Amino acid sequence: MNTIEALAAALVILNVALVAGRSLWNYPVALVAVAIYAALFFEARLYSDALLQGFFFAANVYGWANWSRSRQAAGEVVVGTLDSWTRMRWLGSGTAAWLVWSALMHRYTDAAYPWWDGGIAIASVAAQILQARRAIESWWVWIAVDVASVPLYLAKGLWFTAGLYTVLLALAVYGLLDWQRAAGRRREALA
Repeated sequence: MNTIEALAAALVILNVALVAGRSLWNYPVALVAVAIYAALFFEARLYSDALLQGFFFAANVYGWANWSRSRQAAGEVVVGTLDSWTRMRWLGSGTAAWLVWSALMHRYTDAAYPWWDGGIAIASVAAQILQARRAIESWWVWIAVDVASVPLYLAKGLWFTAGLYTVLLALAVYGLLDWQRAAGRRREALA
């Protein structure tokens, strides 16, 4: 299983590097990676993460279409930021979803870490949707997910995945900076 986990981790690193560079090629890579991780997480009894992979699959199909339209209209994948009110709605909705989801996982499954795993899953859902919508804030959420994920995966003995999330943390910081620069260049061009 470690070879499969290593392959999935390598695909995710490639995927996130492509996302940070705003490349449409991130999507086919992501679809393969999430399919592999769904099986790995299910076997580790990280059910929130396993179900999350199904969501990621659908969100990547949506993101691929959204990014393709943006690229056709502007010649590149355009990124932007959310207004303060929208950010607060995302935070409130995410917190409520985390409490409900984690309570359900705690009550109705034998999940290993239902609250921790549930928080990572819900934050990942929010980050993926924000990323598909090309919002720079997605990177802040991914940074939080990566910081929370490393110790969880170490606790479950998923060494490659813990290493993966350490690399993803660095890539998320790079993606945040790159997307902020791209948005700045776009604002200057439009001014």
